Amino acid sequence: MTNRWVLGARLRTLPASVVPVAVGTGVAAAAGHAIAWRAGLAAVVALALQVGTNYANDYSDGVRGTDETRVGPRRLVASGLAAPAAVKRAALVAFGVAGAAGLVLAAAVSWWLLAVGAASFAAGWLYTGGPRPYGYAGLGELFVFVFFGLAATVGSAYVQLGRVDALAWVSAVAPGLLAVALLVVNNLRDISSDSAAGKRTLAVRIGAPATRVAYAACLLGPFAVALAAAVAFRPWAALALIALPLAVRPTRKVLAGAEGADLVEVLGATGRVQLAAGALLAVGLAA
Repeated sequence: MTNRWVLGARLRTLPASVVPVAVGTGVAAAAGHAIAWRAGLAAVVALALQVGTNYANDYSDGVRGTDETRVGPRRLVASGLAAPAAVKRAALVAFGVAGAAGLVLAAAVSWWLLAVGAASFAAGWLYTGGPRPYGYAGLGELFVFVFFGLAATVGSAYVQLGRVDALAWVSAVAPGLLAVALLVVNNLRDISSDSAAGKRTLAVRIGAPATRVAYAACLLGPFAVALAAAVAFRPWAALALIALPLAVRPTRKVLAGAEGADLVEVLGATGRVQLAAGALLAVGLAA
Protein backbone atom coordinates (compact mmCIF):
# COMPACT_ATOMS: atom_id res chain seq x y z
CA MET A 1 0.00 0.00 0.00
CA THR A 2 1.36 3.39 -1.01
CA ASN A 3 -0.62 5.26 1.64
CA ARG A 4 1.18 3.67 4.56
CA TRP A 5 4.53 4.94 3.31
CA VAL A 6 3.09 8.41 2.77
CA LEU A 7 1.80 8.22 6.34
CA GLY A 8 5.24 7.19 7.59
CA ALA A 9 6.90 10.04 5.71
CA ARG A 10 4.90 12.51 7.88
CA LEU A 11 4.11 15.04 5.18
CA ARG A 12 3.02 17.68 7.67
CA THR A 13 6.58 17.94 8.97
CA LEU A 14 8.27 18.32 5.58
CA PRO A 15 8.11 22.13 5.46
CA ALA A 16 10.95 21.95 8.00
CA SER A 17 13.25 20.76 5.20
CA VAL A 18 11.92 22.92 2.35
CA VAL A 19 11.93 26.26 4.16
CA PRO A 20 15.64 26.48 5.04
CA VAL A 21 16.59 25.66 1.45
CA ALA A 22 14.26 28.41 0.19
CA VAL A 23 15.66 30.92 2.68
CA GLY A 24 19.24 29.94 1.85
CA THR A 25 18.45 30.39 -1.83
CA GLY A 26 16.99 33.81 -1.02
CA VAL A 27 20.31 34.71 0.61
CA ALA A 28 22.15 33.57 -2.53
CA ALA A 29 19.77 35.56 -4.73
CA ALA A 30 20.41 38.65 -2.60
CA ALA A 31 24.06 38.38 -3.67
CA GLY A 32 23.07 37.75 -7.28
CA HIS A 33 24.33 34.15 -7.32
CA ALA A 34 21.29 31.86 -7.03
CA ILE A 35 21.91 28.64 -8.96
CA ALA A 36 18.70 26.72 -9.62
CA TRP A 37 20.10 23.21 -10.05
CA ARG A 38 22.17 23.47 -6.88
CA ALA A 39 19.18 24.76 -4.95
CA GLY A 40 17.14 21.86 -6.34
CA LEU A 41 19.72 19.30 -5.23
CA ALA A 42 19.93 20.94 -1.81
CA ALA A 43 16.15 20.53 -1.54
CA VAL A 44 16.41 16.85 -2.50
CA VAL A 45 19.07 16.34 0.18
CA ALA A 46 17.00 18.10 2.84
CA LEU A 47 13.72 16.34 1.98
CA ALA A 48 15.31 12.90 1.73
CA LEU A 49 17.14 13.42 5.01
CA GLN A 50 13.93 14.34 6.77
CA VAL A 51 11.93 11.48 5.29
CA GLY A 52 14.74 9.11 6.23
CA THR A 53 14.80 10.53 9.74
CA ASN A 54 11.03 10.12 10.04
CA TYR A 55 11.21 6.47 8.98
CA ALA A 56 14.21 5.87 11.25
CA ASN A 57 12.30 7.44 14.14
CA ASP A 58 9.28 5.24 13.36
CA TYR A 59 11.51 2.14 13.28
CA SER A 60 13.47 2.89 16.45
CA ASP A 61 10.49 4.01 18.54
CA GLY A 62 8.49 1.05 17.24
CA VAL A 63 11.02 -1.60 18.22
CA ARG A 64 11.53 0.09 21.60
CA GLY A 65 7.77 0.13 22.23
CA THR A 66 7.66 3.90 22.71
CA ASP A 67 4.83 4.42 20.21
CA GLU A 68 2.46 1.75 21.56
CA THR A 69 0.20 4.41 23.11
CA ARG A 70 0.07 7.77 21.41
CA VAL A 71 -2.43 10.50 20.53
CA GLY A 72 -1.07 11.56 17.14
CA PRO A 73 -1.11 9.83 13.74
CA ARG A 74 -0.35 6.11 13.70
CA ARG A 75 3.20 4.92 13.26
CA LEU A 76 4.05 2.13 10.84
CA VAL A 77 5.86 -0.23 13.18
CA ALA A 78 3.85 0.36 16.35
CA SER A 79 0.51 -0.06 14.54
CA GLY A 80 1.65 -3.11 12.54
CA LEU A 81 1.18 -1.37 9.19
CA ALA A 82 4.72 -2.36 8.16
CA ALA A 83 7.37 -4.73 9.43
CA PRO A 84 10.30 -3.15 11.31
CA ALA A 85 12.78 -4.40 8.72
CA ALA A 86 10.79 -2.79 5.90
CA VAL A 87 10.66 0.56 7.68
CA LYS A 88 14.39 0.37 8.37
CA ARG A 89 15.02 -0.29 4.68
CA ALA A 90 12.83 2.69 3.74
CA ALA A 91 14.93 4.90 6.03
CA LEU A 92 18.14 3.67 4.47
CA VAL A 93 16.79 4.19 0.94
CA ALA A 94 15.83 7.78 1.79
CA PHE A 95 19.25 8.40 3.32
CA GLY A 96 20.78 6.90 0.17
CA VAL A 97 18.88 9.36 -2.02
CA ALA A 98 20.13 12.22 0.15
CA GLY A 99 23.65 10.86 -0.07
CA ALA A 100 23.58 10.60 -3.86
CA ALA A 101 22.32 14.17 -4.27
CA GLY A 102 24.80 15.39 -1.69
CA LEU A 103 27.66 13.66 -3.48
CA VAL A 104 26.88 15.60 -6.66
CA LEU A 105 26.85 18.87 -4.72
CA ALA A 106 30.10 18.01 -2.98
CA ALA A 107 31.78 17.24 -6.32
CA ALA A 108 30.59 20.58 -7.70
CA VAL A 109 31.29 22.76 -4.66
CA SER A 110 33.54 21.27 -1.97
CA TRP A 111 34.28 17.80 -0.65
CA TRP A 112 34.02 19.00 2.95
CA LEU A 113 30.26 18.95 2.42
CA LEU A 114 30.52 15.17 2.81
CA ALA A 115 31.39 15.71 6.48
CA VAL A 116 28.25 17.82 6.93
CA GLY A 117 26.24 15.12 5.20
CA ALA A 118 27.68 12.37 7.40
CA ALA A 119 26.84 14.40 10.51
CA SER A 120 23.31 14.90 9.22
CA PHE A 121 22.83 11.16 8.62
CA ALA A 122 24.12 10.41 12.11
CA ALA A 123 21.83 13.02 13.65
CA GLY A 124 18.83 11.59 11.79
CA TRP A 125 19.48 8.01 12.86
CA LEU A 126 20.57 8.67 16.44
CA TYR A 127 17.58 10.89 17.26
CA THR A 128 15.76 7.81 18.52
CA GLY A 129 18.17 5.09 17.39
CA GLY A 130 21.35 3.65 18.83
CA PRO A 131 22.10 2.78 22.45
CA ARG A 132 21.71 6.36 23.73
CA PRO A 133 19.26 8.29 21.52
CA TYR A 134 19.62 12.01 22.07
CA GLY A 135 15.90 12.56 21.47
CA TYR A 136 15.28 10.60 24.68
CA ALA A 137 17.63 12.90 26.58
CA GLY A 138 15.91 16.22 25.81
CA LEU A 139 18.35 17.29 23.09
CA GLY A 140 16.03 16.98 20.11
CA GLU A 141 15.24 20.69 19.89
CA LEU A 142 18.92 21.65 19.90
CA PHE A 143 19.76 19.26 17.08
CA VAL A 144 16.73 20.32 15.04
CA PHE A 145 17.76 23.96 15.35
CA VAL A 146 21.32 23.16 14.29
CA PHE A 147 20.52 20.86 11.36
CA PHE A 148 17.15 22.14 10.09
CA GLY A 149 18.05 25.75 10.79
CA LEU A 150 21.71 26.65 10.70
CA ALA A 151 23.17 23.80 8.65
CA ALA A 152 20.38 23.57 6.07
CA THR A 153 20.02 27.33 5.51
CA VAL A 154 23.69 28.27 5.59
CA GLY A 155 24.56 25.16 3.59
CA SER A 156 22.00 25.97 0.90
CA ALA A 157 23.42 29.47 0.59
CA TYR A 158 26.98 28.15 0.55
CA VAL A 159 26.49 25.65 -2.29
CA GLN A 160 25.31 28.53 -4.47
CA LEU A 161 27.55 31.37 -3.28
CA GLY A 162 30.70 29.45 -2.46
CA ARG A 163 30.97 31.41 0.76
CA VAL A 164 29.06 32.13 3.96
CA ASP A 165 28.11 35.64 5.01
CA ALA A 166 26.39 37.27 7.97
CA LEU A 167 23.00 37.41 6.26
CA ALA A 168 22.99 33.62 5.93
CA TRP A 169 23.60 33.13 9.65
CA VAL A 170 20.99 35.67 10.73
CA SER A 171 18.38 34.35 8.31
CA ALA A 172 19.04 30.75 9.38
CA VAL A 173 17.67 31.46 12.85
CA ALA A 174 14.12 31.86 11.48
CA PRO A 175 13.74 28.42 9.84
CA GLY A 176 15.55 26.89 12.79
CA LEU A 177 13.03 28.26 15.29
CA LEU A 178 10.10 27.27 13.07
CA ALA A 179 11.40 23.70 12.83
CA VAL A 180 11.83 23.59 16.60
CA ALA A 181 8.24 24.81 17.02
CA LEU A 182 7.03 21.73 15.13
CA LEU A 183 8.97 19.42 17.43
CA VAL A 184 7.94 21.28 20.57
CA VAL A 185 4.22 21.00 19.86
CA ASN A 186 4.65 17.35 18.87
CA ASN A 187 6.42 16.60 22.14
CA LEU A 188 3.90 18.66 24.11
CA ARG A 189 1.15 16.43 22.73
CA ASP A 190 3.08 13.29 23.70
CA ILE A 191 4.21 14.26 27.22
CA SER A 192 2.13 11.58 28.93
CA SER A 193 3.00 8.72 26.60
CA ASP A 194 6.67 9.71 26.37
CA SER A 195 6.96 9.97 30.13
CA ALA A 196 5.38 6.53 30.59
CA ALA A 197 7.77 5.06 28.00
CA GLY A 198 10.84 6.61 29.63
CA LYS A 199 11.39 9.05 26.77
CA ARG A 200 12.75 12.14 28.51
CA THR A 201 12.10 14.77 25.87
CA LEU A 202 12.60 18.43 26.69
CA ALA A 203 8.83 18.74 27.14
CA VAL A 204 8.85 15.91 29.69
CA ARG A 205 11.79 17.47 31.51
CA ILE A 206 10.48 21.04 31.79
CA GLY A 207 6.76 20.26 31.96
CA ALA A 208 3.76 21.39 29.95
CA PRO A 209 3.53 25.05 31.14
CA ALA A 210 7.12 25.86 30.18
CA THR A 211 6.80 23.90 26.95
CA ARG A 212 3.80 26.01 25.95
CA VAL A 213 5.82 29.19 26.45
CA ALA A 214 8.70 27.67 24.48
CA TYR A 215 6.34 26.92 21.60
CA ALA A 216 5.08 30.50 21.50
CA ALA A 217 8.64 31.83 21.52
CA CYS A 218 9.71 29.52 18.70
CA LEU A 219 6.69 30.31 16.54
CA LEU A 220 6.80 34.08 17.04
CA GLY A 221 10.58 34.51 17.25
CA PRO A 222 11.16 34.14 13.49
CA PHE A 223 9.18 37.30 12.84
CA ALA A 224 11.57 39.25 15.06
CA VAL A 225 14.43 37.67 13.10
CA ALA A 226 12.85 38.77 9.82
CA LEU A 227 12.48 42.30 11.16
CA ALA A 228 16.12 42.33 12.25
CA ALA A 229 17.21 41.09 8.81
CA ALA A 230 15.11 43.84 7.23
CA VAL A 231 16.67 46.56 9.36
CA ALA A 232 20.27 45.35 9.07
CA PHE A 233 20.44 43.78 5.59
CA ARG A 234 17.47 43.49 3.24
CA PRO A 235 14.44 45.75 3.84
CA TRP A 236 12.07 43.45 1.96
CA ALA A 237 12.75 40.64 4.46
CA ALA A 238 9.96 42.30 6.42
CA LEU A 239 7.55 40.63 3.98
CA ALA A 240 7.63 37.65 6.35
CA LEU A 241 5.56 39.69 8.80
CA ILE A 242 2.56 39.20 6.51
CA ALA A 243 2.39 35.63 7.83
CA LEU A 244 2.25 36.76 11.46
CA PRO A 245 -1.59 36.58 11.70
CA LEU A 246 -1.38 32.86 10.85
CA ALA A 247 0.64 32.31 14.02
CA VAL A 248 -1.90 33.95 16.33
CA ARG A 249 -4.47 31.14 16.54
CA PRO A 250 -2.10 28.22 17.18
CA THR A 251 -0.18 30.29 19.72
CA ARG A 252 -3.37 31.17 21.57
CA LYS A 253 -4.56 27.56 21.53
CA VAL A 254 -1.32 26.25 22.97
CA LEU A 255 -1.08 28.95 25.63
CA ALA A 256 -4.73 28.36 26.53
CA GLY A 257 -3.97 24.74 27.37
CA ALA A 258 -4.83 22.72 24.25
CA GLU A 259 -4.07 19.04 24.74
CA GLY A 260 -4.10 15.72 22.95
CA ALA A 261 -5.92 15.61 19.62
CA ASP A 262 -6.31 19.41 19.59
CA LEU A 263 -2.54 19.67 19.25
CA VAL A 264 -2.65 17.63 16.04
CA GLU A 265 -4.53 20.57 14.50
CA VAL A 266 -1.95 22.94 15.96
CA LEU A 267 0.80 20.88 14.33
CA GLY A 268 -0.80 21.42 10.92
CA ALA A 269 -1.23 25.13 11.59
CA THR A 270 2.41 25.37 12.62
CA GLY A 271 3.45 23.82 9.32
CA ARG A 272 1.38 26.41 7.45
CA VAL A 273 3.02 29.25 9.37
CA GLN A 274 6.38 27.72 8.58
CA LEU A 275 5.67 27.54 4.85
CA ALA A 276 4.15 31.01 4.61
CA ALA A 277 6.75 32.80 6.72
CA GLY A 278 9.60 30.92 5.08
CA ALA A 279 8.41 31.60 1.55
CA LEU A 280 7.85 35.28 2.25
CA LEU A 281 11.23 35.62 3.94
CA ALA A 282 12.93 33.94 0.98
CA VAL A 283 11.18 36.27 -1.49
CA GLY A 284 11.99 39.30 0.64
CA LEU A 285 15.66 38.38 0.85
CA ALA A 286 15.83 37.88 -2.91
CA ALA A 287 14.02 41.13 -3.74
